Amino acid sequence: MEQEFEEREGDIKESLRQFELMLARRERQFFDLEVYERLVEHYLNEGDLDKALLAAEAGLDNYPYALELMLDKAQILANQTQFDEALELLDRAGLFNPGDLDIQYMQGTVLNMAGRFEESVQTLEELLDRTDDKDDIYFQIGQSYQNWGKYDEAIEQYKKAIDLNINNENALYELAFCLDVTGELEGSLPYYQKLIDGDPYSYNAWYNIGIAYSKLARYDEAAEAYDYATIIKEDFASAWFNLGNTYMNLGQFEKAEQCYRNTLKHEEPTADTYCHLGASLEKQNKLQEAIREYREAVRLDQLWDEAWFGVGVCMSELGKWYEALPFINKAIKLNEQNGEYYLALAETEYKIGNVVSSVEAFEKAAEVDPANPDIYLVWSLLPFDQGNFTKAYEIIQQGISELPKEADLYYRAAVYLIHAGLYREALLNLEAALTIDYEAHVQLFEFFPELEKQKALYKIIQQYKKE
Repeated sequence: MEQEFEEREGDIKESLRQFELMLARRERQFFDLEVYERLVEHYLNEGDLDKALLAAEAGLDNYPYALELMLDKAQILANQTQFDEALELLDRAGLFNPGDLDIQYMQGTVLNMAGRFEESVQTLEELLDRTDDKDDIYFQIGQSYQNWGKYDEAIEQYKKAIDLNINNENALYELAFCLDVTGELEGSLPYYQKLIDGDPYSYNAWYNIGIAYSKLARYDEAAEAYDYATIIKEDFASAWFNLGNTYMNLGQFEKAEQCYRNTLKHEEPTADTYCHLGASLEKQNKLQEAIREYREAVRLDQLWDEAWFGVGVCMSELGKWYEALPFINKAIKLNEQNGEYYLALAETEYKIGNVVSSVEAFEKAAEVDPANPDIYLVWSLLPFDQGNFTKAYEIIQQGISELPKEADLYYRAAVYLIHAGLYREALLNLEAALTIDYEAHVQLFEFFPELEKQKALYKIIQQYKKE
């Protein structure tokens, strides 16, 4: 069997060489039908739609009635948004192959891609009485309804697909998405539990109830569900990865690290997984190890901005400010719309002593991500440390105008106003903060180490304590 595979691989390489030579010389050459089909498959796997289309067209020149090549060409045309041409070709294929289920199935999916949802649903529904493989048809009908914005109808179709095949992963995934969009995820938990009761050894059922719990931020229950999924299917990489994310949310970073290592063991390594592994090590303060994993992510994908950023942050945490800068700047170059990156750049520039560059980075962070309170809280510490309490308060005010319900900003405003001697204004901001989030008041005391001031603040705070 292995020898036969190697021979096929050798054949396709030679066929590819000849085909590309034919294209370069603009010549015509005849291949067997199977060779054309394999050429198209190869280019599709490579993501080269243009050459896949050329191979399909060359094949159809020699085999004008070849169904597989017609379907391939129709799919390529649809992927290139040439929907009318794709549907016209499928109509022609139907004349040569009347009653073929694959043609009608593809017509339904192309109509969906073209935004002709009602026709898509109708075309696919007509298939239900003609095939035993109904779960995939229900899934595609669900896709049409979902793209149509009819989420309730999509949910109904996905559930029909799952009833027929509990391991239809696509239907399970899209069902969770639609339930989340409609706000029905919590109410759907009994449905997922029923799936598990029907088949306690279905790793997909456990995995998907884990997704539901994760989206609801019920992380302990999510961890338990993902754990069951990995016990039933030890090489279930997606479950290991999600379990790792869940442990990160629970603050159990060592467990998260092990989950990401298991993910890498059971699937082709990706920059994303190495980045998550790096983050779990960073949280354990294993900074050199984290840098190593982030660098591995960069090696796999030079354009993975999170990996560059991870190296930069770890360098900063090690006090290597100058070494950190190029990595953070590289992350920004790859993704100019991430406020967190500018915030890290601003802090690093400040540590080096580049105050002007630091302020520019803070301003850019606030422009890109105005809804991030950390930007204003960290930025305002610069003038505060220099004794410029008025400027510090102005920056916080900028944050409050963007985020009028963020308690931390009001608490910080109170701190700066007290230092500025503006007690009346400070009290107004303190009242607002206590009203929004009373428990968060403990952050005040780190700014006032003097016991007398702490006592005075405590008396005011006690007045707002909710019984």
